[in-house]
Amino acid sequence: MPKGELDLNSPNLGVITSVRGSVVDIRFDSHLPPIYSLLYAKEREIAIEVLAQLDASHVRGIALTPTQGLARGTPVEDSGGPLKVPVGKNILSRMFDVFGNTIDREPALRDVQWRSVHRAPPALSRRSTQSEIFETGIKAIDVLMPLERGGKAGLFGGAGVGKTVLLTEMIHNMIGHHNGVSLFCGIGERCREGEELYRDMKEAGVLPNMVMVFGQMNEPPGSRFRVGHAALTMAEYFRDDEHRDVLLLIDNIFRFIQAGSEVSGLLGQMPSRLGYQPTMGTELSGLEERIANTDTGAITSIQAVYVPADDFTDPAAVHTFSHLSASIVLSRKRASEGLFPAIDPLQSSSKMATPGIVGERHYLLAQEIRRTLAQYAELKDIIAMLGLEQLSPEDRNVVARARRLERFLTQPFFTTEQFTGLKGKLVSLDDALNGCERILHDEFKDYPESALYMIGTIDEAKAKASSPAAEPAVKPQEKPGKQTAPEVEHADDTDES
Repeated sequence: MPKGELDLNSPNLGVITSVRGSVVDIRFDSHLPPIYSLLYAKEREIAIEVLAQLDASHVRGIALTPTQGLARGTPVEDSGGPLKVPVGKNILSRMFDVFGNTIDREPALRDVQWRSVHRAPPALSRRSTQSEIFETGIKAIDVLMPLERGGKAGLFGGAGVGKTVLLTEMIHNMIGHHNGVSLFCGIGERCREGEELYRDMKEAGVLPNMVMVFGQMNEPPGSRFRVGHAALTMAEYFRDDEHRDVLLLIDNIFRFIQAGSEVSGLLGQMPSRLGYQPTMGTELSGLEERIANTDTGAITSIQAVYVPADDFTDPAAVHTFSHLSASIVLSRKRASEGLFPAIDPLQSSSKMATPGIVGERHYLLAQEIRRTLAQYAELKDIIAMLGLEQLSPEDRNVVARARRLERFLTQPFFTTEQFTGLKGKLVSLDDALNGCERILHDEFKDYPESALYMIGTIDEAKAKASSPAAEPAVKPQEKPGKQTAPEVEHADDTDES
């Protein structure tokens, strides 16, 4: 049964006049409840949020729960306030639905406050004007697409390319090394995904400093539309009251827009371009603007973004991109080659990668890495057709640097230790930049590529190359004579075995 705070001193009762799917019209004879008020029907089993006042005695609301059993004449009770969720230290390690009910079968919550999910973004006077880098400890992200502290990053990736593993690792690094809190918000998630994620977080040991909020795919659109606001209210508590940094993971922001479109259609609003709601920009901004860096802490958000039909001109994608400060694109091809995290460095980008924010050295290094990898991508067709020996000496050097950079940008994760047997590594930005710089200066051109695969700092490559375990992977590279095209094609299999 949804929880809420009822004003028992002045009950405001109404009667349902019509039910159309999730849209419910109610008549109040005493006084009309304000917009966003939460109403209850059928002994508080059905929750309805007021979205419009039709006239002096009627309101129109959207049901946040299934409406089976509702009929004209059913009495409705005004809760006296908006939808509220619990906040406090005791919500850590718990899983919630949009009403603040715990859904993890653990004991009931104690010593919590209840706050409205409808809150204004922080005032401009409270916002931090400094652009700061949010270090993740993951080389590929920190070097090539640095995230903004208090900013929003989009994570693009299909199934099976390591999206959840990457999110889990960021949660682990945030909790262990930033003294922060992680909050996962599942908008339109499958129940299987939520259950698996909860179990994975528990096994990885990151649950004690984490909160999970889910609005499942089978729930009404009103519920899915509000679950993002509920998660943000919890995140704002840790930022403003506890003065801690928060990592907010949203999966999937497109489903928030989709739920808003369903609500808009049910309310009878005239659709905009491609069937989206006319208020989409306002609704998305109302959510995104609350994710901010203030004088007390920061909410840094990483949002999974689904692009409909891969059309980046779709209004949902366009409106979402306008809020993002970084884009991380995961590549299925790189995942199939065993290059994890499978981030595509040429498609990913960040607005923070400018000399004024990251510094001249970092900016020039990132540009040189991209240039080297882009040249390698162009040369792959020639290598496949004619072989490596047909390239000029300079092009061969570019290929050698690029392949070593690709392997150095892989990294063993803490959250996958139990599967890979490799100890997780957290690499500082300075160590990551230092390693890339030394590779670009050809310091490791005589080292086998396998020595750079799945390591932390660059110094580990020397130890790995000299260890007996590395010998089998090294030998094919050390055969006399030039490498032929088949050996180049199969080098990935040799390196990553």
